[in-house]
Amino acid sequence: MTELSKSEQRVEAVLRAHKLKTDIVRLDDNAHTAQQAADALGIEVAQIVKSLVFRGAESDKAYLLFVSGANRVHEKRAGRLIGEKLGRADADFVREHTGFAIGGVSPLGATGQVDIFIDETLFAYDELWAAAGHPKSVFQTSANELVTLTGAKSLNVL
Repeated sequence: MTELSKSEQRVEAVLRAHKLKTDIVRLDDNAHTAQQAADALGIEVAQIVKSLVFRGAESDKAYLLFVSGANRVHEKRAGRLIGEKLGRADADFVREHTGFAIGGVSPLGATGQVDIFIDETLFAYDELWAAAGHPKSVFQTSANELVTLTGAKSLNVL
């Protein structure tokens, strides 16, 4: 594999710090969408973890939601469950709060303060794949592992 970017190195550092046996995999093509990543890996789109950043409408807090690639976040319902109306986060907000560019936001290695939630439907799969800090890089994980590593709280995003 080619040399890891700084963003990928942050993800790699978390994987190694926790002695996880998974490696970052560099795909041949960009995986900007969950479907592109699933197609490249030969798996169901539901097994892709989308790391979506939302902005708290009142607090301006960053909320990082790990969502199945097959699901869309029902923003009003998710906001009610979180306790604050959710708004869209632009590229600068995402970079400021996670250290990642949109398209490569990883569930691991955020550089800023974020509240983290995980789509409860992800627990139905033993094998998940998530972005590793670059639009072409991913790593294998599980919902339980993501909760252990990030402290994510389970959430019904639908």
